Parts: sequence; C-alpha cells; structure tokens
Amino acid sequence: MKLVPLILSGGSGSRLWPLSRELFPKQFISLFSNQSLFQDTLRRCQSIHTVSVEDPVVICNEEHRFLVAEQFREAGITPGGILLEPIGRNTAPAVAAVSHFIKKKYRRSNDDICLLVLPADHVISEVSEFVKAVEQAINLALDEHLVTFGIVPDQPHTGFGYIKKGLENRNNNGFEVLQFVEKPNLKLAEQYVASGEYLWNSGMFLFKATTYLEALQQFEPLMVDYCLDAVNQGKDDMNFHRLHPDAFKSCPSNSIDYAVMEHAVESQIKTSVIPLDAGWNDVGSWGALWEVLKHDQHGNAVKGSVVTEDTTDSLLFCDQGILATVGVKDLIVVRTADAVLVADQQKSEEVKLIVDQLKKDNYPQTMIHRKAARPWGTYDCIDDSERFKVKRIVVKPKAKLSLQMHHHRAEHWIVVKGTARVQKGDEVLLVTENESVYIPIGMKHSLENPGAIPLELIEVQSGSYLEEDDIVRFEDLYQRA
Repeated sequence: MKLVPLILSGGSGSRLWPLSRELFPKQFISLFSNQSLFQDTLRRCQSIHTVSVEDPVVICNEEHRFLVAEQFREAGITPGGILLEPIGRNTAPAVAAVSHFIKKKYRRSNDDICLLVLPADHVISEVSEFVKAVEQAINLALDEHLVTFGIVPDQPHTGFGYIKKGLENRNNNGFEVLQFVEKPNLKLAEQYVASGEYLWNSGMFLFKATTYLEALQQFEPLMVDYCLDAVNQGKDDMNFHRLHPDAFKSCPSNSIDYAVMEHAVESQIKTSVIPLDAGWNDVGSWGALWEVLKHDQHGNAVKGSVVTEDTTDSLLFCDQGILATVGVKDLIVVRTADAVLVADQQKSEEVKLIVDQLKKDNYPQTMIHRKAARPWGTYDCIDDSERFKVKRIVVKPKAKLSLQMHHHRAEHWIVVKGTARVQKGDEVLLVTENESVYIPIGMKHSLENPGAIPLELIEVQSGSYLEEDDIVRFEDLYQRA
C-alpha cells in the first residue's frame, strides 16, 4: 500500500492577526522554531517508517503557490503535487480533488492508496505518539474504515467540536464513532470531559482514496463530479496543477465532517476514531498560542524584544522595535511593523471581529505584511506618502523580476549589496554597490540578480499612483504575465 500525506493549506488564520495575513497566513510563519507550522507538518510525515510514504501532496489557494513551493524548497522535501484552488470550497471538495488527482497519478494501484489528511497549521509536540496513531489507523483504513483522530481533552473547551466514542474495535484498535457533536457551551463541555466518552475533533483523517470517494458519491454526488472535472480539465503550470476554475467554483462547499463523516455514522458506514494524546494544538487564536509557548516565572509567553515590569499571565509578541509593558495582567499584546493588537486573554477568539471590521474599511493590513514575499525574493515598504514610496528589495541569487512597465510611476534603484542586471528599454546595465539607475514612467524594464549572494537595493517610487496593480507584465519566469 501507499500512504500519501495530503496537506490542507487553506484559510487565512484571521484570529492570529496581525501576525497572520490573507497573503501570508499562520501556517507559513515560524512561531516556535526556525521552521514554519507547514514545514513541521511535512517533517512529521517523514517520521512514519512502517509503510511506504509518498511525497506529500498539498492543496492551497493559488495566491499562496509560491509560498508553498518555497517552503518545500527550504525544507528539502519534494512535493508529490501542489493543487491550486481558484476559490475556497472547504475541506470536502479539497480532499475529493486530491483523491481524483492521486488516482490519476497512481493509475494501476488505486485500491491501496491511503490518504493521511492533515491541516498545515497544527502543533504536535509528541511526534512518536502521532506516528503510533497513524500506524493504528492504517489497518482500519485498509479495511474500508473512514478514520478520524480524536484529541484526548485536557480541559472543557468550547472552541472545538467533539466526537463521542462507541465500542472499542477489535485488537484494541481505536473506537467506532457514535456521534459528531457541535462546539458545546461550557456546561456541556464539562459534562463531555467528565464522562471520558468524548474526544476533541482534530480535523485529521486517514482513509483510502476510493473509500472516501465512494462515501462522498453516496452523500454528495455533484461534489464528486465537479471535482473530477476540475482535475481532468485543469492544467499544469510550472510545478503546480491548477484546478479548472469553472468546474471547481460550481462545486458545493462543505467540510468533511458535514459532507461525509456525520452521514457515514448515520448510515452505519464503518467509521472509527483513534484517540491521540500527543501535545496537539490547532493554534487557532492568540490564547491557544499562549498555551503552547513556554512561560516565564510570571506566566508570560514572550517572543521578540520585550521589556516587562509588573506584568503577569500575558502573551507579548514583538517582531520589530521594542515592546514594553508595565502593570498589566492577562493581556495579549502583539506588535508588527505596521499594526498593534491589544486584547484581553479571554477575548482572543474575537480578534476575527476586528479583522472583519478592517476588511470592511479596506485596510491593506488584513491582506499583506509590510514585508511581502514574492517568488523572486521580498520587498519591505519602509516609507510612503501620497506621491512617493520607498521599498527595501531583496532578490534571491539567479532570480529575476518580470519584464514590466508602469503607467503612473517612475522608479529609482540604489544597489546596496550585490550586483543587479537591469534591462532599461533596449539597454542592459550591470549596476553594482553604491550605484543607481533611473526608470522613467512608461519604460519597459526588468531586474535580475546574476550573482551568488542576495541582491539588496532601495527602490524609490514617485508618481500619481503607486499601488501594485500598476504593473503591465510582458515576460515573467513565474507565468504571471
């Protein structure tokens, strides 16, 4: 049999704003080490050795495609496929699309392909326990079970759905599922935990691709058909597979729980849960992050340049400058380059309401960080006004920006490190450290780093309109033209 890790990398992580943004969500951020949550998820899959584990397949928003590719490259792991969603349709269609993609990829061995479905943004501190649970689930999956992983609760929690266990399977191999339960109020959550019959719903699954599609065909046949069309009519784009936009947009939106698992339990399709006690956290809010991070002697979780006086039981996060607190308790204080959040610990789930308000008022801080990632490197907008903008640009070795033109702005580039190859109209220039070049409005131009070290430059834009949509691309290595 083949085990294919399927990484679900959707969502924007809005409850972790301002650190998480729509175009750079939490799964790509390094919260605990020099690796992101996405990369930690990839590494966990490499720890499974008792079966043949194939290269991971990822399904993600097309806006995140270069972030995903770069995360694989940094981790030194080869993707088995990166599927791009033109629009989010929740987890059930995402898994259906990958199931069709996998069946097509492994044509002659469809019947024994198991999918290990993992959200990209979970924390699991005890990897060995995770591996044991996966190994338990594989035998059930091969026996046509739809298997989910239930987290052993350590407190009554109102932010998770619950799974009610039934009878234990043969050979002490997990439990049948009696019921999936919505997020409860506190009183119900306390009853669930006290009974010992309930587990938190983790959103992780393991089943054969064929088993999943057969169950989905029974309950959501249109979803199966539209996802098949989205894969078959999709197109390969560099190292990505773009799902056909019309077919996927026509697909009903639903989660695995609602579309398949709950109906499977009611229809007596074999559905099992494996208890998992492995230091799991979905890091869904700043309060959840505070629980995972190490605390000092005053109960504070501190990250970055932080100075405290008479501060207790708080999460203090600073990724630029200095954050100082005096005489505070039970607070979340987060400082990024372009935003500050102050919240009560007990209200951390409500940060999403702030994000909704900012979106309504068209604040760009919900979409993108001041420092933005691009396939060729990064740019950091260090100053701007109505008629000018200043960026610090870093171009990776051998990378090249598109051949482009602007209708409303001129640009002045000053190289501070490395060497730039600049195309300016029909002229090609080499610009080295402490040299500069001016690009007038309306002139075709491109920027390339021909060297072996990162190219760093300061870009000064001036003109009547300075937004990113004033770009006309003529040629692009990343097929954005």
